[in-house]
Amino acid sequence: MSYPTIRRDQVDGMNIHWGQWSLDSFLRTQAELGFTGIELWVNMPHVYMDRYGYEDAKALKRKIDGYGLKTNVVCPENVVSPYQVNPQEPYLVEPIFDYFKNGIRLGAELGAQYLSINSGWGYWNEDREEAWKRSSDMLSRLADVAQQEGIILTIESLRPQESQLVVTLEDTKRMYDEVSHPNFKIMVDTVAMSVSGETLDQWFEVFGDEIRNMHFIDCNPYGHLVWGDGNRSLYDWVEILNKYNYQGFLGQEITDGRYMDDPADADFRNFHNLERYFDEEI
Repeated sequence: MSYPTIRRDQVDGMNIHWGQWSLDSFLRTQAELGFTGIELWVNMPHVYMDRYGYEDAKALKRKIDGYGLKTNVVCPENVVSPYQVNPQEPYLVEPIFDYFKNGIRLGAELGAQYLSINSGWGYWNEDREEAWKRSSDMLSRLADVAQQEGIILTIESLRPQESQLVVTLEDTKRMYDEVSHPNFKIMVDTVAMSVSGETLDQWFEVFGDEIRNMHFIDCNPYGHLVWGDGNRSLYDWVEILNKYNYQGFLGQEITDGRYMDDPADADFRNFHNLERYFDEEI
């Protein structure tokens, strides 16, 4: 039996757990470890963006390029209010649309292929279908912007404690079908998937090549963890990626608070668990 492999250039370092460290320290560590690309979490203090604009994208791209890295995916802050796709109050709809529109434009200027997004959450005490309609409308409008800018939105499911909307494979398929746009594709978050009791096989059977990106991390029911710190089998999941000939990106969305004091150590351990599966040296 052949050993399952992934390409080094599929694996993207991510900077969420570096939030109290400089962007340069994150980029330097990724380059030293051997990452070739990143999924850039767009939030302060690393990247400034709001509804009115964003920092100098050309200068930011030069910085990232200077470390020999490529921005494959951008991930604007899109869970914490006010920056979430599904604003409840009507007066917030256009500011939030403008915010994510700027995220798309920034991603395009940085040369990213994809922008990570989700359904938002809505109020827990409101009718789910009303919240769903707002989310579907916003995502449809943003997909139109993405098409104009030459970038693709990839939607991930959330955990049930984060949202009442897109939290399962079934929910994701419903939203995908409703938006029904060529610039609206699928991202698998392995934590949300696992919490919902789903499998990678099931996601590939439903979406196939429409899966373009992943938050591909170890986990337990509560955390996005370094590979080896959770209860998932990296070998088994890489084998499934090979089974379906997955060619998309594998973002390392490490968010658990335990890693924020020493994010370089977390990335070191994570990367060296992953590199056992690399099929080549670049």
